[in-house]
Amino acid sequence: MFRFTTVFSRPDRRAGWRLWLLGVPTTLAWAAAGWSGALGLLDGFRLMSLNRVDAWGADANPEVSIMLFFAAAITVASSLGFAMMWAAVPSVDRMGTGFRVSSLTTALGVALGSGVAIPSWTPPEAVGQRLPFLDGKAEPWSDVDWVVYYEPYLVPAVSALVALVLIVLLLQAFLTEAESDDREQALRHRGREVTGFVTHVEFTDVWVMGHPKFVVHVRFPAETGERTVVTTMVTPLFQAPCRGSAVRVRYDPQDPEAVLVEPDPTGSLF
Repeated sequence: MFRFTTVFSRPDRRAGWRLWLLGVPTTLAWAAAGWSGALGLLDGFRLMSLNRVDAWGADANPEVSIMLFFAAAITVASSLGFAMMWAAVPSVDRMGTGFRVSSLTTALGVALGSGVAIPSWTPPEAVGQRLPFLDGKAEPWSDVDWVVYYEPYLVPAVSALVALVLIVLLLQAFLTEAESDDREQALRHRGREVTGFVTHVEFTDVWVMGHPKFVVHVRFPAETGERTVVTTMVTPLFQAPCRGSAVRVRYDPQDPEAVLVEPDPTGSLF
């Protein structure tokens, strides 16, 4: 475990709470968007695809009302979704979690909203064949037409499947982070502490929330001689690391992979 801890990489508990508390209104907003979008947008296109060209004729007023509601709902939902993505500031470690949780609320909300809308979809005038045009013959539905016909069930089903996959990924990330935190705490309490020095710094051309990301090499004394570990760090632009910076290193003599690198509290890292 190679890790370089800075003030910008420590998880912020309050940011975590903000992230999850925003999930409830965001999910409800996406549910409203899923319901109104299914009935106000997808239902009309479905009818036209299944040979109901005049679907928006007599029912124009309700459709316009639903579309306006859909526009407002998706605006609110998108704003809350972006707020969730930025709720992890200034914790870099939680950026990926914020994106996954925001995506989960979208998929879960659309699944709930479109699921509630299933009984309200307008049934087509004919099932299995297109209505004849003038004196022509009725044409049987293609495979695509059947897919469109079952759209009221496919939209919530696919959204629920995406939500399930995201839940699994979030659970896996949570367990991985918990295991990493346990190892870090074990090193803090039982690891051997020495002073190391940064020997090499390389800019990765990656910016994380406005801060540059670096690959650093840290050399430190161990029981078997000097060792060097390679890890990454994210710092403010005007606090970039340099060669010779002193750092505090904790390591486990019985596990060469368990190394924790932190700023030296007795001096300046930069």
